[in-house]
Amino acid sequence: MNIGDAAGRAGLPAKTIRYYEDIGLVTPHRAANGYRRFTEADLHKLTFLGRARSLGFSIEECRALLALYADDGRASADVKRIAQGHLDRIDRKIAELSAMRETLSHLVQACAGDQKPDCPILRGLENG
Repeated sequence: MNIGDAAGRAGLPAKTIRYYEDIGLVTPHRAANGYRRFTEADLHKLTFLGRARSLGFSIEECRALLALYADDGRASADVKRIAQGHLDRIDRKIAELSAMRETLSHLVQACAGDQKPDCPILRGLENG
């Protein structure tokens, strides 16, 4: 199948597929005319990558997960370690966002939002 077909079936933009090829995540066959020819195995990898990226895994984590997926002798502990590390980063980001929300919410509630120049939001930003 060509890149357009692969993109449609994998749910990824062709540009993303070209990028994945450039960085070595997928290596489609090339026809004599130079056009990419994707196999079902390539499509499976692309779908896998799309799902992993939608969960926020980095390119390098995806590379490691693909290698583990292809390794029949893999230890599930290795897969879990990658996923747990990513989950830990998500939890830290959620905590950071919650703290940001709490601070901003407090500043917004403290501001009268009227025509007067006094603004607790600006003071809060100034004072950190």
